[in-house]
Amino acid sequence: MSLTPFFLFGCDANAQNRPPGMDLEEAFQVVGEFGPYQRRVVALLVLTQVYMACQSMLIVLVGSTPEYQVEQQDGAAFSLQELPQHVTFTEDIDSIVTEWFLIKQQAYKVSLAGSLFFVGLLVGNIVFGPLSDKIGRRPVYLTSMFLEVVFGYVTAFAPSYEVFAVSRLLVGLMNGAIGLVCFVFTQEYVGKSYWAMTGTLASMTFAVGITLFGALGYFIQPWRSLATAANSSGILFFLLSVTLPESPRWLYSQGQTKRAEEVLRYMAVRNGNSANNLILQRVGAKKAGNHDNGGAGVQQLVIHPVLRLRTMVLMYVWYACSLVYYGLTLGASEMSGNRYVNVAMYGLVELPAYPLCMYFINKHWAGRRKSMASFLCLAGSACLCTMLIPENTGSLLSVTSLALLGKLMVSAAFNIVYIYTSELYPTVIRNAALGVCSMSCRVGGILAPFVPSMRALHNSVPFTVFCLSGLSAGCLGLLLPETLNQPAAETLEELGSPTRSRVLENKALLYEDEEAKYSSNHN
Repeated sequence: MSLTPFFLFGCDANAQNRPPGMDLEEAFQVVGEFGPYQRRVVALLVLTQVYMACQSMLIVLVGSTPEYQVEQQDGAAFSLQELPQHVTFTEDIDSIVTEWFLIKQQAYKVSLAGSLFFVGLLVGNIVFGPLSDKIGRRPVYLTSMFLEVVFGYVTAFAPSYEVFAVSRLLVGLMNGAIGLVCFVFTQEYVGKSYWAMTGTLASMTFAVGITLFGALGYFIQPWRSLATAANSSGILFFLLSVTLPESPRWLYSQGQTKRAEEVLRYMAVRNGNSANNLILQRVGAKKAGNHDNGGAGVQQLVIHPVLRLRTMVLMYVWYACSLVYYGLTLGASEMSGNRYVNVAMYGLVELPAYPLCMYFINKHWAGRRKSMASFLCLAGSACLCTMLIPENTGSLLSVTSLALLGKLMVSAAFNIVYIYTSELYPTVIRNAALGVCSMSCRVGGILAPFVPSMRALHNSVPFTVFCLSGLSAGCLGLLLPETLNQPAAETLEELGSPTRSRVLENKALLYEDEEAKYSSNHN
């Protein structure tokens, strides 16, 4: 089949003399899959995770509730207006609790501010994932980064709790957008063989960011100063990100082949490679984006038979990962000691998970699918074992150590599912798919705090929920296809090959073919 490039002013007169062109993976071989320029860009994007982690964990320290005493009053309780005059904080802590007296009946406002941040993440995933697939990665990323810095300063200088709470919602909204696009950027700038590494580095740096935030909070304890310091690094990351080019994979998926070639040549020059003869295969905008079929957006995740099944499975896997991860985190963090050390440990306990991911997911006998399923099942099994050990056991094998082991395993699964999901979807809807999956992830995070309250029924109920969630998600994940050493899909048409699908997806394709035949025969 002859593909003729389309230009604004007509057809290229030399089109017939052009070589057939190369696909994107062949182009990255010429440009350099992970050359010096890509290493600098990925380092910038990965370090941005430190800023995002500080924003995500901010409420943990600025919302700290110190020990306090309330003067006793005979008869009725103090009103909200009278309470500040009769409260004495016995710890030297400066937080939103001490400034706005968020105690007693007002204590829920601390949790509400934290919940609003995650609500913002949820909405950001839903809105900005499809938007970046439609208008591009770069404009969404830069706009969201700029606005998050602005709203971060609104948080630091909020004159009232209401302004503070709204600013946390808006920061979460922008954080959700940056998280998605930043992760996709780290993969679409490099060759597919480096996707696992760049995705793992992003998740690992987020955990390092949590640890660094704990150290920052130790040295800067006034909450407004801490919020200002945590937000100021965003200015540097924004200024450095202005020079980032658009994703060549996104440009190619949209049929903007000439612009994709320009970006690839730009990268090649800075890698020290010659790419003068770099010519991509011409893909028309109709084929690239499937605009005539309703658009390559969220609706395709429901309409397309292969994508529908993948999305259903992945949404549950993301939900289970989030539920188990945050549920175990809440349980593991309920310990005495220095709050700043506890926050640092919250990040450090995740770090061993990432080298494990990088080792297993690149082995042919494990791959993405089996590794993800195994880590989820191990997390569920660790939760199962907690129910077999007395709570006050002082040995190494205790409920706490098993809970942390479960968190280690689910952290590994969480990292893999990010990488795996981005490989399971074509470029034209990759961000939309990540947004939908992240939406179910946020639902799991919202529900996780309620699981420990099930101890009222029986002490083993919370761990039973985590166990069943991990085991069921692990088994369900085995229905997905393996993506290790498989070419990345750029358009929806490439999903039609049965070699890309497992048995469940082959049945969906067979059903679609039979439906098409039935329609053609009756027309």
